[in-house]
Amino acid sequence: MSTALDSLLDLLDLERIEQDIFRGTSRSAVIPRVFGGQVAAQALVAAGRTVPAERTAHSLHAYFLRAGDPGAPIVYSVDRIRDGRSFTTRRVVAVQHGQPIFHLSASFQTYEEGLEHQADMPPAPDPETLPTAAQMLPRYADRFSDPQIVDRLIEARAAVDLRYVDAPPFATAGEPREPRSQVWFRTNGKLADDPLLHVCMATYVSDMTLLDSVLLAHGRGGWAIGDVVGASLDHAMWFHRPFRADEWLLYDQESPSASGGRGLGQARIHTQDGRLAISVIQEGVVRVPRT
Repeated sequence: MSTALDSLLDLLDLERIEQDIFRGTSRSAVIPRVFGGQVAAQALVAAGRTVPAERTAHSLHAYFLRAGDPGAPIVYSVDRIRDGRSFTTRRVVAVQHGQPIFHLSASFQTYEEGLEHQADMPPAPDPETLPTAAQMLPRYADRFSDPQIVDRLIEARAAVDLRYVDAPPFATAGEPREPRSQVWFRTNGKLADDPLLHVCMATYVSDMTLLDSVLLAHGRGGWAIGDVVGASLDHAMWFHRPFRADEWLLYDQESPSASGGRGLGQARIHTQDGRLAISVIQEGVVRVPRT
């Protein structure tokens, strides 16, 4: 297991300071605010620790309310909304400096048999044939005004092996493309056999690239290039089938709409053998900087 993955697992191992109150810290981010995927994953950890182990997460719905301060702890307060015969519902509020920065609702279910069908997995190349972030990012160093951006991006992704199928937005800035993007990802090391951990790790990664397809449609390179500014607004995930975040997952993303200074991304995450594991939808602020 990599040192970076150890560090990320420590980040997700929240401190319980009361029965339903937890405290977490943050890792250094590429931008001077807490990474949204971290807050979402930590909030889901807090919710999951108040739920019986036999009930696994099947959905989450979240709003990003304020930018998080990476230098201050985050307190997660869990509200036990409902404990039914099959489903458990939790609400989590993340607070910093006395103000809520994030709100999550999550639902958990006891396993049961039911009807089965799924969308087919789209075609994608073998992930082992694609370059790693450390191999790919230095090729585009000249695209960034800050020469340290490449090193910071590589460091931010050291815990997760994330490989682009096609060129990322910053590589083709100025050239509008079809609003679709694919990446393969898995953790850089094996994880424990804890379903909650794998769901939380996928939640963490899901915020990394989902709005890429919005940028591609308009030939924008992203915040690191400086031709857009933005932030996540809300995020929803549905966990359909068991999966492991330490095995290859295909994140197939597209953007059906952008308007009003907002862009929408939607995606499906498949296991390498073709099972549909997760559906994701996210909206974010995507603005062109004023000159």
